[in-house]
Amino acid sequence: MAIIEVTGLRKAYGATAAVDGVSFAVEEGEIFGILGPNGAGKTTTVECVEGLRIPDAGTVRVAGLDPVADHERVTRILGAQLQESDLQPKLTVREALELYAAFYPKPADWRPLAERLGLTPKLTTRFAKLSGGQKQRLFIALALIGNPRVVVLDELTTGLDPRARRDTWSLIEEIRDSGVTVLLVTHFMEEAQRLCDRIAVIDKGKVAALDSPAGLIGRSTASTVISFTPSRPLDDQELAGLPQAASVETKGDRVVINGTDETVNAVISLLVRHRVTAHQLRVTEATLDDAFLDLTETETASAPAAETATDADQPEERV
Repeated sequence: MAIIEVTGLRKAYGATAAVDGVSFAVEEGEIFGILGPNGAGKTTTVECVEGLRIPDAGTVRVAGLDPVADHERVTRILGAQLQESDLQPKLTVREALELYAAFYPKPADWRPLAERLGLTPKLTTRFAKLSGGQKQRLFIALALIGNPRVVVLDELTTGLDPRARRDTWSLIEEIRDSGVTVLLVTHFMEEAQRLCDRIAVIDKGKVAALDSPAGLIGRSTASTVISFTPSRPLDDQELAGLPQAASVETKGDRVVINGTDETVNAVISLLVRHRVTAHQLRVTEATLDDAFLDLTETETASAPAAETATDADQPEERV
């Protein structure tokens, strides 16, 4: 069953449409990703889901409830880590957990939550003294302390080093495995590909595609990348004429071909026919990066250019 349903969502700031007809549904128990470049409308979309912004048109439902009209009830169901979060610098981790627990009638026991997130050794540490990764772990704990059925994590790993980012990914998977639905907003392709069951790609305020990571990658014009350094030059026209070759590039002495499995077989035949040795031959599958570029380039080509509102452009709303 869908725990979040967004239909025809529209939100504008002045003459700029930040979100323009977005629709998607999040199934209970999945990690659902919203992926897109900066300023694409991702954060505005989830802020409407959280009830922090009032839509101009369309409907949003969380477990059947309107996040604006039923805001208090939705806060009992939905936990959120905002894109920009902060706490009083002198507040300790323990004080923050106790404070947020007091906001809910039936909060989670913060002690095992802190243990699970590796915060127990930092309970007496002031917020200002925490590392970036520790702050993010604390914000996850605060988002989960109300025992939500769904948690929204907005750009959770921005600014983290690679190790802290991967540790956070493991935590997100643990959250899902505990039965909490995760709505993950990100612009990191590797993060979305690793974590998400399904992804909505948002570009210029619209849903450019919605599918599983594998499904999105399968839409890429080049599902396979072949790269090698030939022992002697090959004819450019012959390379360009390879079956299913979407593009052929020469980078120094190295040849890079975007194509399919059929292209791989044709390259091998070409090399054998001309008795050319392929040094450092690599055959790799396309990534979500490739699919994303295809989707957004297609969207850009088919739609007139328009400036998308960034968070800094958006006025505050009280609901």
